[in-house]
Amino acid sequence: MQKKIFKTIGFIIMALAFMALLTWAVMLLWNSVLADVAPVSKITFTQSFGLLLLAKLLFGGWGGKHKTGKQHWKRKMAEKFSGMTAEEREQMKQEWRNCCSRRKQEQQQEASPPPTTI
Repeated sequence: MQKKIFKTIGFIIMALAFMALLTWAVMLLWNSVLADVAPVSKITFTQSFGLLLLAKLLFGGWGGKHKTGKQHWKRKMAEKFSGMTAEEREQMKQEWRNCCSRRKQEQQQEASPPPTTI
């Protein structure tokens, strides 16, 4: 029990140290690069931490949850394929190829300019 408490406290200290290092790196980069290039003022450590939190809110970030949707889709497709015969699998693959090739052709037609007549 005591070992688990020490591990938890150690993890919290390491996480705080990592956040402080990341915040310091953002502040250093902002002040050394942006302050010289763009008309922005230098920021403090707390403003840098706020900037990190804002980026986290706006863009997600720091990984983890993005992979689960893809894994769920792969698992679902594997289950679907395992219940099919070889002919059904091949038919489904062919339908996907046709669907994708139709979309590709439609996108190419939209992207190409219409022929001009003289």
